[in-house]
Amino acid sequence: MSKSNHILRPRECTAKSPAEAPSQLPDSPAIQRTEIAINPVTQQDQLLNCFAAVPRGAEELAAAELVVLGISDAKPGKGGVSFRTDRAGLYHANLWLRTASRVLVQLAQFPCSSPAELYTGVHTIAWQELITPDMTLAVDCSLRDSALTHSGFVALKTKDAVVDRIRESCGSRPNVDTALPDVRINVHLHKNICTISLDSSGDSLDRRGYRLERNEAPLRETLAATVVALTGWDGSIPLADPMCGSGTIPIEAALLAAQIPPGLQRQFGFQRWLDYDDRLWNNICAEAEAGTRRLPVGLITGYDLDNKALLLAGRNSAKAGLEGQIHFFHAALQDFRPEGDKGVVILNPPYGKRLGEDDDLRELYCQIGDVMKKYCRGWTGYVLTGNLELAKYIGLKASRRYVLFNGAIECRLLKYDLY
Repeated sequence: MSKSNHILRPRECTAKSPAEAPSQLPDSPAIQRTEIAINPVTQQDQLLNCFAAVPRGAEELAAAELVVLGISDAKPGKGGVSFRTDRAGLYHANLWLRTASRVLVQLAQFPCSSPAELYTGVHTIAWQELITPDMTLAVDCSLRDSALTHSGFVALKTKDAVVDRIRESCGSRPNVDTALPDVRINVHLHKNICTISLDSSGDSLDRRGYRLERNEAPLRETLAATVVALTGWDGSIPLADPMCGSGTIPIEAALLAAQIPPGLQRQFGFQRWLDYDDRLWNNICAEAEAGTRRLPVGLITGYDLDNKALLLAGRNSAKAGLEGQIHFFHAALQDFRPEGDKGVVILNPPYGKRLGEDDDLRELYCQIGDVMKKYCRGWTGYVLTGNLELAKYIGLKASRRYVLFNGAIECRLLKYDLY
């Protein structure tokens, strides 16, 4: 167990006289903690213990993304990747990670099997150096295999400890804002070990900012990016989605090929922190923008029979800065004809759980197999499905299967080598 350094610049409260100063709870010996450095120069280079939360099945991919960003000690585990980095690395991770859902900065970790231990452990953290009374906060909580079993109670108890510590030091307390807080606190309680972190991302990282409108059953952006990454596609050969819907898979592929950071059009939680370095962030974004490239005609295509979905795909693509770089066509699946001798074709058909029953979808899955066999020779096909019974109707033998999760739905990404 360890407690990380963090880089939030302390904000001093108005000092109280000794008579007014409340008694402080002693630091719990169970909490391993490091004092916050006051020198901003020291803080700039301080290494942070971070955790990138990742949908199950994408942990290795997220670790590889971090290595590309220059973070060499990324360690994938269940549900995410732990790593150490400085402030610039934290900013880069939020801007560039395509498969992660959020990036947490760990503050403390301690044993916790009772409300009293929770309150004491949280209260020990010097919250007055992280949050001022005029800021807002929110608390997110996840519990598993612990004595405390009610997430709402744990979140409330955590909030009480935070605001009490700030009130004791500053004379007043911050308010709660669950929608758009200045600081979002994350509580993770697993097997009676409590980890307290700050959420540097704010909104989940799948909210790129380009998908303002959604069709009936949209694919989460992070999952679409994961699918593209698992295919190994690098932009050197064509990629097509014959059932593109609102365009999430083609757009995520295009962002990758154009070297556009997925977070370039959104705000992040760390931008409301006390130590936010606007100049550093602007330099990082400017450097990223300078490295983008325009995609060649015909590299990425999307097809769909639904005119409304295609309209959304075009709007989303333009919002992502890719107008004219992805080509969308109105076509039924059976009329799909890819151009070129080789490429990657990706499909995300309905699973029979939200958009239709299995009986109505068997013919669709048969059509997927027929189209790939007849018209996609030389290409590599990928089908993401949450219904393995329906997948049997494709009629092709998958050369590889990847386990992924679309929300709570366990899925398979099936690879087909088409000769």
